[in-house]
Order: sequence, then structure tokens, then C-alpha cells
Amino acid sequence: MRAVVQRVREASVSVAGEVVAACGPGLVVLLGIAVGDEQEDGNRLARKVARLRVFENADGRFDLSLRDVAGAALVVSQFTLIADTSRGNRPSFTDAAPPEVAEPLYERFCEALESEGVAVGRGIFGARMDVSLVNEGPVTIVLEM
Repeated sequence: MRAVVQRVREASVSVAGEVVAACGPGLVVLLGIAVGDEQEDGNRLARKVARLRVFENADGRFDLSLRDVAGAALVVSQFTLIADTSRGNRPSFTDAAPPEVAEPLYERFCEALESEGVAVGRGIFGARMDVSLVNEGPVTIVLEM
């Protein structure tokens, strides 16, 4: 499981021109699920995201988590994060979990993040989405489980 986490001032995800989810200050989580990933990987990753100290304290140091600042998360499934680019110029996605495996794990990750006390907005699994965000900092972190 791989996540690209971006600290944002605001973000939204649209499908066919209609906003389906949005958040104010918090994190955008682009989530890739690989073959072999399990529910516990999603639970651990959700705990990590909720506790990741990427928000600044009064001294300007990264010392506060999403939970500490009562921020929200916008979670978007993105199988392309699992791309293998080691050969040639065309990415291979054979290591990405098939939709029937990935979708329940995506949902479980979102539920686990909610159980950490984080408000979670969701993209539409498998849809072609437009993600808009204002990356604050910019701060972008890659997490793998």
C-alpha cells in the first residue's frame, strides 16, 4: 500500500464536472493498493496518516498531526501509484490490486481513518476524477506499508 499525502488548505474531487467531495485544511491522500495488501496494512497506514506530524506548531516546526489540528482528509484511490517503470517507457500496473480486491481495502482505509477521529471525504472508486487542491507549504510525503 502506498500513499502520497499532501498538506492542503483546501481540496476537492469532481466526477463529470460535479464535486463529489471536498475538504478545508487537512490532507489529500492519494492511495494505491498493491497485490498482497491486506486490511491490517490499511489500518496501520490510517493510524500513520492521522498521526503524521506535518502541521506547524507556534514555533513553525512540524509537530502537529491531522488529529491535533482537527483537519480533514480527502482520500482518492489511485492505482497508478503502484506503477512499475523499471522497464521501458510504458508503466506496468500488474502489481496493482484488481478492483474487486482494492475497493474493499480502500473503503476499509477510509473507515480506519474515520475511527481515528478524522473527517474523511472520498473520491469515487474507479471513476475518472479531477482533483483540485492548494498544497500548503508545499508539503508532500510518500508513505508505504
